[in-house]
Amino acid sequence: MVPNSLRWTTRDLDVMPDDGGWKRYEIIDGELFVTRAPHIRHQASGGHIYVELAIWSRTTQLGEPFQTPGVIFTPTDAVIPDVVWISRNRLANGVDEAGHLVVAPELMVEILSPGAINEQRDREVKLKLYSRHGVQEYWIVNWQLKTLEIYRRTNAQLQLVTTLLESDTLTSPLLPGFSTAIAQIFT
Repeated sequence: MVPNSLRWTTRDLDVMPDDGGWKRYEIIDGELFVTRAPHIRHQASGGHIYVELAIWSRTTQLGEPFQTPGVIFTPTDAVIPDVVWISRNRLANGVDEAGHLVVAPELMVEILSPGAINEQRDREVKLKLYSRHGVQEYWIVNWQLKTLEIYRRTNAQLQLVTTLLESDTLTSPLLPGFSTAIAQIFT
């Protein structure tokens, strides 16, 4: 068996066809992942999280949330998470000329898309990637089951600390004073 030596880089993404936003191209450890535009409920959940983070951020002035930003950790690790939150300090020097984040946001949020491959990518591959690059908190949202898993950095690794249900309230030590009902995310 001959290992595949092809490693994709961010330079390769520059020549990908523009399909009007119907596909999302990501590279993790040199492997290319292509996904279709997500379900409308997927987008709604991400939008609701973004709005709650934006309201809190406007009040506190501690940072900013972004929806589907390009995050380039290395030339072979570039992703498009559903939502991120990044502190003003990191944001100040963390954006390249093309408008991509080149530092790890403190919070990354992925909304699960249906399918075992999609779920494995978010639960395993991206979890390892985000751990490796210093993300402080990672939320995995399942809009179909109406749950939100919270992973927090412990001993240099993101670890699951809780799974919130629709009747729970989302808070975070990363975001002092932030609070929202999980049910609000899935309305």
